[in-house]
Amino acid sequence: MPDKELKLVEAEMAKRPPFSAGKGAPARALVGTGHLRVYRKGTYLCHQGEEAPDVFFLLTGRLEVSSSSPSGTRMFHATVDEPQFVGELGALGDIARTASVLALVDSTVWVGPADAFVQAVAAEPNVSRLMIRALARQVQAGQAFVDDLLFLDLKGRVAKRLLQMVTPDLDTLPPDGSQVPEVTQADLASLCGGSRENVARILKDLERREVILRVGHRYTLRKVATLAKIADL
Repeated sequence: MPDKELKLVEAEMAKRPPFSAGKGAPARALVGTGHLRVYRKGTYLCHQGEEAPDVFFLLTGRLEVSSSSPSGTRMFHATVDEPQFVGELGALGDIARTASVLALVDSTVWVGPADAFVQAVAAEPNVSRLMIRALARQVQAGQAFVDDLLFLDLKGRVAKRLLQMVTPDLDTLPPDGSQVPEVTQADLASLCGGSRENVARILKDLERREVILRVGHRYTLRKVATLAKIADL
């Protein structure tokens, strides 16, 4: 990898969890073990169930993370459009891929060995602690989703998910006018645990009440306080 590209990847890694806690050293140690690769639109970086010998770091582009249930139902998890690590769970747990990752547009991705990533994380206590916190938040988010299915109706789950797609911390609500990352109604339904038809009706009602504004696959949150009330926050 040319020095200029190497420095660019290293700088982005050093700003992102978990290496943002390492003052640059872990990123510097890791980046040279991998290489940059361009994934064309519609290309999969990895598939659910495969072995996980590599980790990925998105430099530019947009990726979709999804999985399938045993019955074949597709579950959308996230769209990644900012520099960050992807696919690290398999490396950390020494397990098969838990999800598939698809390039939604032409994307430049750093690909490196899983063992080197684990060693870099383990080398500094501050980095290890930040990684553990991130994993703990994933567990917490999973439990919160189960709780939402039990205690929130579908409209409440849609409102809450729209807010969560703008801010990870619902203790501090985003301002009116915040824009949700691009998402289809089918993917939003998957995130909320509902059918696309029912979620589409809820979104249409929120648009009619001018709580949200839709342009293509993007939504703008016009009345955040109303969404928070619907989500029982």
